[in-house]
Amino acid sequence: MSHTALDIIRAEAVRLDGENHDYDPVLDDIGGRSFALLGEATHGTREFYRMRAELSLRLIEEQGFDAVAIEGDWPDAYRLNLFLRGEGMDASAQEALADFRRFPRWMWRNEEMLDFVVRLRALNLARVPARRVGLYGLDMYSLYRSAEAVVDYLATVDAEQAALARHQYAALDHVRDPQRYGYEVVHGLRPDCRDAVRERLLQLWQRAPDYLSVDGRRAADAYFHAERNACVVASAERYYRAMFGSRAGSWNMRDSHMVDTLFALQGHLRGQGGAGKIVVWAHNSHLGDARATEMSAAGEWNVGQLVRERAGREQAWLQGFTTYAGSVTAAWEWDGAADCRPVQAAMPDSYEALFHHSALDRFYLPMRHDSARALREPRLERAIGVLYRTDTEYESHYFTASLPAQFDAVFHLDETAAVEPLDTPA
Repeated sequence: MSHTALDIIRAEAVRLDGENHDYDPVLDDIGGRSFALLGEATHGTREFYRMRAELSLRLIEEQGFDAVAIEGDWPDAYRLNLFLRGEGMDASAQEALADFRRFPRWMWRNEEMLDFVVRLRALNLARVPARRVGLYGLDMYSLYRSAEAVVDYLATVDAEQAALARHQYAALDHVRDPQRYGYEVVHGLRPDCRDAVRERLLQLWQRAPDYLSVDGRRAADAYFHAERNACVVASAERYYRAMFGSRAGSWNMRDSHMVDTLFALQGHLRGQGGAGKIVVWAHNSHLGDARATEMSAAGEWNVGQLVRERAGREQAWLQGFTTYAGSVTAAWEWDGAADCRPVQAAMPDSYEALFHHSALDRFYLPMRHDSARALREPRLERAIGVLYRTDTEYESHYFTASLPAQFDAVFHLDETAAVEPLDTPA
């Protein structure tokens, strides 16, 4: 007897009832893996943030995960990391989120994130310092702030190298606009400083034994923070030049940097006696395996693919999230204001529409056995980032994918609501 895709979804999906035990099947499936990659179909949906928070806290408490890594800039997230670990100068979670100033601020400065920070800090403060869970940024847009952080660190351990670093990074400071820097370099309007930023990173690596001669966790954390910022500067300098080339080139640089940071973080955690088990929060387009999507035909790879390749599928769990309709916080144009925007019903030939027709409303669906076979034929999948353009819905927000090869499992929520920014009324 043959079964339709809808029959199989209805048979294998686990319906959600809003209770914490909704995540029991996910924790069982994640098992002993080192990486739990938790996606999102939009950058502005309340439920995605809330569910990732609940699932992450359970992974921390029940499976020994010791870090959360987000699609945010390294220095912005590091201030929050210090607060979460009971360090730093901030008196409140709201203050600790203040460094997330770059567009789109609502991605991390929102009510759901604030609640997660409060809860994770409380969990941490009940633990001894060595077992406290950190939060780190994987992204590389913070060219200037990362350069400043490197200089600030060197000023505390090596005044001579700090002065040299100021000189090496000086070529970046002409306009304080990284895109303009890239444009002027590509068009021969100014010299690039690729050699200078690479030399700075090399010097930091070579002098690490001296800087780490003061033993202790804080010295190691401070060096690691500076080293990662130096890597951000080197990657961002390349990225802003690559922006004026192919899309695939700049996309691949960014995701490769995020993966390098992820594995460097794992090594740092293990070097300090931790498990090196990390939860990752980023968009589906970064965390689902690119080889299962049309991205691959365009020559693009992503975090999910690279983590599977480097760690092995048995160590990486890729979890997608989808929604059919509702509302979302997004902007109409880059650097525009955040608005609460209605999400149009998903297109008929999409995975989201198929899930909607199951009439299950909200469910968890592991991609194995019959469901993997029934859903393997490529369909449309929706992706809403920081922009949502309903006038070009199909062209801007849909791509073709084979969901079972892209993710290990998905959460589908038929109707979702916009996340509430801390700075702009939703």
